[in-house]
Amino acid sequence: MSSRFNVRLNADDRPMSAAALKSAVETADILVPTVTDRLSRDVIEAAGQRLKLIANFGVGYNHIDVAAAAARGIAITNTPGVLTDATADIAMTLMLAVTRRAFEGAKLIETGGFTGWCPTWMMGVGLRGRKLGIVGMGRIGEAVARRSCGFGLEIHYHNRTRVLPAVEQELSATYWPELDAMLPQMDIVSINCPYNPNTRHLFSAERLARIKPSAFLINTARGEIVDEAALANALASGRLAGAGLDVFEHEPKVEAKLLTLKNVVLLPHLGSSTIEARTGMGHKVIANIAAFIAGEPLPDRVA
Repeated sequence: MSSRFNVRLNADDRPMSAAALKSAVETADILVPTVTDRLSRDVIEAAGQRLKLIANFGVGYNHIDVAAAAARGIAITNTPGVLTDATADIAMTLMLAVTRRAFEGAKLIETGGFTGWCPTWMMGVGLRGRKLGIVGMGRIGEAVARRSCGFGLEIHYHNRTRVLPAVEQELSATYWPELDAMLPQMDIVSINCPYNPNTRHLFSAERLARIKPSAFLINTARGEIVDEAALANALASGRLAGAGLDVFEHEPKVEAKLLTLKNVVLLPHLGSSTIEARTGMGHKVIANIAAFIAGEPLPDRVA
């Protein structure tokens, strides 16, 4: 970016405060935020007349007040596709780790709790033959499904629209129009849908109660989709067998009770954290900026 455009950089790689963001948008033509930069209505309304593009570094853009940007004639772009594999890999990492109690076992090694093998030592559950319910069958959901087929999981999914017949056939996937009908039948539930006002607390205490006690919940989408306090209570009471989380409702804060539980695996938002994914995201941002400057259609416009 520095070689092609006149840029000012956030060199310390920390989330910018509202005051810092307001200062930045006052004179910028283009803003490149990350998921941790909260572009509220106040921030966007502080923008100068020059700001006409928010080129988001990431796929999700729920941290941006889209309505406020639209009112000011500011376009928004994102970086789809390039982080699909990385995020799907993290979903599989969490799925394997929580069902096989891998992190729990690793902690025992660290604390000297491993005293030798025995027939009933640290038994988890296998994946083959179990039912995986994918909530949100977009790029990442499909990538999770393809990986899961290799482990012998039976693929089920809930989505706003049904995927193409060829995809269903390839994955031997079963479509469920109603989420509440699918959940009680699943052994593992993977959340891969986008976050928006309609999906906030999609997994409420009531909906979590529909999942059978022997099942596992995996979330690599957005933390706000799950009522984190309700999930912690369900895990602590045995209403759920386990959970694997890469995102959190009040990130970077994590529900305190989750930190005390053995049946949960917690990762610090590693979904797109590969060299390939982050580099690809950067190239997407640059492509959108270049198109904007050239007066061409924005390749990844979302608003």
